[in-house]
Amino acid sequence: MQTAFRMAYFYTMRNLILPALALFCFSLVGHAQLRPAETTATRGSQQGPPIIAAKYEGGLFGYSEKITGSLRFDDDNERLVFLNKDKKEMFGIPYDAVLVAYPNSRSVTSTTGNVVRHIPLPGAGLAGLLREKRRYLVIQFDDPDVAARGVVNFKIGNKALLDAAIRTLGNKAGLTQRGDAYYRPNNGKVPF
Repeated sequence: MQTAFRMAYFYTMRNLILPALALFCFSLVGHAQLRPAETTATRGSQQGPPIIAAKYEGGLFGYSEKITGSLRFDDDNERLVFLNKDKKEMFGIPYDAVLVAYPNSRSVTSTTGNVVRHIPLPGAGLAGLLREKRRYLVIQFDDPDVAARGVVNFKIGNKALLDAAIRTLGNKAGLTQRGDAYYRPNNGKVPF
């Protein structure tokens, strides 16, 4: 008797869950929207905002501390300027000195995930799966002050701002696009 009840329950659940799951999957597919493909000309003509919130993560000689601030495109002096949170200019990188500008991202466990995973409760270790993606603008440049090459990193809040910053810097510095990155062609010069 119990086996017959279990079989009836199984068939009833199968007849309810499978159609509901199929309906859910098809509803997701039905809401997908097509959008026209972007061309390189369309992407290159868009300019980003003049000031972008950023956090300096390191790489410039003389600035070893992480600093929260913003990036500003100074077109009058043809350079990218980093301002601290008080809007005081910290340093600038001339557009002519930029060799490569590209995005980078790192997936890390969030602070909340690190704290919760160390709580001695069953299942708390799963909080370590709470990940966040950090996005960086990486700029390789010739430092005109010390006659050396440097790599500077800025943490940018989201992908849209990061893409706008790279695109704008690439266009203003006269760089060539390759995928997500912009670079200055070598033109047969010896690198050092």
